[in-house]
Formats: sequence, C-alpha cells, structure tokens
Amino acid sequence: MRNKLKLSENLLIGSLLFGLFFGAGNLIFPLEIGQRSGANLFPVTIGFLASAVSLPILAVVATAASDSESLFDLSKGAGKKFAYFFTTLLYLAIGPGFAIPRTATTSYEVIFEGFKNFYNPVGLFIFSVVFFLAVLFFSIKKASLIDTIGKYMTPIFLILLSLLLVLSIFKPMGPIGAKGAAPKYLVSPFAVGFVDGYNTLDAPAGLAFAIIIISNIKNLGVSDKKSMAFETFKSGIVCLIAMSIIYSGLAFMGAGSANIMDDFENGAVILAKISSHYLGGLGHLILSVIVFIACLKTAIGLVSACSEMFEDMFKINISYKQYCYIFTGLSFLVANLGLKQIISLSVPVLMFIYPISIVLILLSILSIYMGKRKRVYQITLGVTSLFALLDFIKALPDPIKNIGLLDSILTFGENTLPGFKIGFAWIIPALLAFVISYLIDRKYIRN
Repeated sequence: MRNKLKLSENLLIGSLLFGLFFGAGNLIFPLEIGQRSGANLFPVTIGFLASAVSLPILAVVATAASDSESLFDLSKGAGKKFAYFFTTLLYLAIGPGFAIPRTATTSYEVIFEGFKNFYNPVGLFIFSVVFFLAVLFFSIKKASLIDTIGKYMTPIFLILLSLLLVLSIFKPMGPIGAKGAAPKYLVSPFAVGFVDGYNTLDAPAGLAFAIIIISNIKNLGVSDKKSMAFETFKSGIVCLIAMSIIYSGLAFMGAGSANIMDDFENGAVILAKISSHYLGGLGHLILSVIVFIACLKTAIGLVSACSEMFEDMFKINISYKQYCYIFTGLSFLVANLGLKQIISLSVPVLMFIYPISIVLILLSILSIYMGKRKRVYQITLGVTSLFALLDFIKALPDPIKNIGLLDSILTFGENTLPGFKIGFAWIIPALLAFVISYLIDRKYIRN
C-alpha cells in the first residue's frame, strides 16, 4: 500500500473522470448557450462552468474528503431513511430513468436524422439493441473500466472533437455576439447559465461516480483516508481543467455558429451544421463517431456506477453483473420512448434533485470542519427539499401545473420568494436553515 499516486496515474484517473462525465448532453448544451447568449456569452459561460464543472468535481472530492465511499454513505449524515430515498432517486434519475436512455436516443438522432428510411421507431429499436449490447459488454468488465474509458475512449473522443474546435478558432464562422441574445439570457445571465448547467446532470452524476473513482484509486494502492481525498482532488483538477477548456471552446464555437444559421437550433443540429460547414460530407462521419463515443462511454460508466451502488446498498441476492443486466434492460425500454419524451419527463425531476445535491455537496465539504451533525443535515436538507418541490412543480407540463392548488402555490412563490423565476427559490431558505440548525445543534451539545 502507498499514500501517493504517480502523475501518470493522476492523469489516468482524471481522464477516467472526464470520460464518465462528458457525454452527448455535455457536447450539445454548451453549443446552445453559445449560440443563444449573444453579447452575454462570457457571464453565461462562467455560470454554466460553475454548475457543470465545479459542482461535479466538488461532489467527487467531497465524498472522499468526508470519509465516505459512496453517495449512500455520504447521505447517511441525514439518517438512513433519507440516504435510501435520495440515493435510490438520484441513481434511478441519472441511470435507467433518464440519463442512460438519453445517451442512446441522442446518438441515434445525431447519426441517423438524415437517413429517412432508418429514422423511425424501428430504426431506434435496432440501434438501441446494438448500443446497449455494447454498453452491457463493457460495463460487466468492471475491472477494465479504467482502461476502456480512461486510456482509449476519452483520448479518441478528444482528438476528434479538437479538430472541430481548432477549425472554429482559426477559421471562425463570423463575429461573436453579432446576433442578439435569446430573451432568457438578457437578464441575470450568470444565474441562467448556472441553471442551464443542470441539463448536463453532472452534479448528481459526480455523487454517483465517486464510488468508481474511489475504488479505482484504492485499486492503485492508496488506502489512507487523507491521501485518498488528496489524490481524488488532484485527479479532479485534471478533469476540471479539461472540461473547462472543452466547454469554453464549445460555447465559443456555438457563438460563432449563429452566423451560419437563420434561427436558434438545438445542440445536435448546431453540431451537425458546424461539421458540414467545415468538413462537408466527411463532417457527418466525424460527428457520428464523436457523439457515439461520447454517449457510449458515459452509458458504460452510469450502468457500472448504478450496479455497484445498488449491490452495495441493498444487501440482497443480486450481484453486480445481474444489476448490469437489469439497468441495461430498463434503459433500453425507456430509450425507445424517444428523446423528446425522455427530456420532458426528466426536467421536473432534475429541478428537484439538483438543489438537494448542491446542498449535500456543500454540507459534506463543511463536515470536514464541523463533523457530520445529523440535526444540521436533516433540517437543512429537509428545508431544501421542501423548496425544491416548488421548482419541481414549476417545471411540470402546463396542463398539470395549472391545476388550482398547484397554480396557487406557484403564484405565491413567484410573488414572495427571491430567485423563484430563475430556479433559485431554495437558496435563502437553505442558508437560513443551515445557520439556525447549526446554532441549535451547538447549543444542544453545550447543554
């Protein structure tokens, strides 16, 4: 056993972490904010980086630094019932519920959108069979995950993507900010960019992927808890730098793409048109490879993380390998609902999960200094969950949220809660709950 990784090992773990995080959603959302933010590109991008890069890395580091080995272990500060509830909800959301199926449907739509004979439910079914067989094959081989994603898939992906990024820098599509911003980016651009970062799912994913990163660092021979936290931090910095550079480059590329398009487009269309602009017919082939690798490696990581967590959390007679079959099968079924349906179903759940995830990450960092105070965890996370429900309701489809009681709740929130319109109604209540619960807890201990 040892207490330090070699630089090459930190780079490898950082590459694994980057590969786990960076899927198709990470590829298309920065392009969208770049194209739609206009002259506010810089503050919107900074906000996006804060939630889509800083929070996920903090999530992994917080898990290791707070002497936890998984999200379930991390959540137990608020009690076992909360740990079971939140861990199960989060893993189902970033697993077979939304994120894993989205990797299949996104790659299918990008690759086959122009092929009318294959762009239909039957085509999606056939593609998803092949896609999830590949996911199952690699996720079952848990021991080789670091090689599969860290050594091979991530470098190939970065080389292909860098080709487009370099072209956009040295042969720009036009001036940045020449086209006006979409209405939502005109007010509070940083905050809007921050909330846009939710779409990547990476803060909850960071809590989920921590179990993979920690186990791989252990496999490399590090066992001391303080050393584990420090090596996780060092590897996280590698991932943070890489993701920040790629995201910023994509946002810049998206901003330039506004000059070659008449209207705002979704990220997949933006990427397709940029590829065709620079590389013609070859562009679609390169784009297809980029998106397929990005989606495949993220899906492998998510199936592996979900399977490992459920095997560890529920002490029942289901093995890691069997969980891989279960989660891959469920993901296959959900994927065949189609991308549009998956995204519409996921948004309300994300708006509920994200505030809780952020507060749990911050509490875990603070626990290094104050310890895991159960009363503080329970009150702070309880209040956060209550106000996160408002964001959940606000993101529901109009026919549902316009029902009498729900409509009254939303009207009250909009008229009384600061930050409600941009999804930040939970911040002040969570902060007050933390301060009050901490003071109560200290007084209780002294007495």
